[in-house]
Amino acid sequence: MAELAQDVVTWETVEPGITVVTLQRPPANALGIPLLDGMHLAMDAAEKAGGVKVMVITSTLPGFFAAGADIKHLSTIDAETFTAYGDRMREVNDRLAAAPWISIAAVDGVALGGGLELAMACTLRVAGPGGRFGLPEVKLGLIPGAGGTQRLPRLVGRGRALDIMLSARQVEAEEAFRIGLVDRLTDGSVTETALTWARSLLGPSLPAQLAVVRTVDAAFDLPLAQGARYEVDQIQALFEDGEAAEGITAFVEKRKPQFR
Repeated sequence: MAELAQDVVTWETVEPGITVVTLQRPPANALGIPLLDGMHLAMDAAEKAGGVKVMVITSTLPGFFAAGADIKHLSTIDAETFTAYGDRMREVNDRLAAAPWISIAAVDGVALGGGLELAMACTLRVAGPGGRFGLPEVKLGLIPGAGGTQRLPRLVGRGRALDIMLSARQVEAEEAFRIGLVDRLTDGSVTETALTWARSLLGPSLPAQLAVVRTVDAAFDLPLAQGARYEVDQIQALFEDGEAAEGITAFVEKRKPQFR
């Protein structure tokens, strides 16, 4: 029986402003077409519903966040089809990275290849003790093709990124935290930790939070003077759309701001 996208990826609004997206494609959440399509469906649903401030991406499979590309699928396709498959993976990651909400990857198992690329496309990452991270594509005669060569150096630096990719080794959770690949560690449930983190992000202005993400990302791409100019532009936009005015007025009036 053919796999359905909505069976291998599910989503639920667990409380106002927070959506949990769950990967559940046994045995290892390989990033086959159904799972990629399911991620698009989850993001479609979030955009249609509106009001999503934080999206948590997690897995129901013990020991796995996502094991990477669907190798069985790759073994049956030619170079042209492989390129199209890579494009679909990149589309999911790029859409997630540019989404109008904050995303948190909750990882307590292996996140390898495309699985790590998916996690790195999220705004933030939390890892449990079982977290294992790697981009082992060189073992297959390939390189990471869904943003891994670009996002990993931005998170951990050139030397560490090369070490991880050239050796194809797996990075355990504590090292991943130490080098900046993940942002928080937990000994408990990664999903519950991510939800607690998500709740702490609900109060501030989402447009301001997304502007912070954009300006920080710009710091890796723009010279300092241009990045500083971009920062000013983002501040100006927050005044123009009323978000800053509401925050400042609420502070003066000693009330809770009514952000969008």
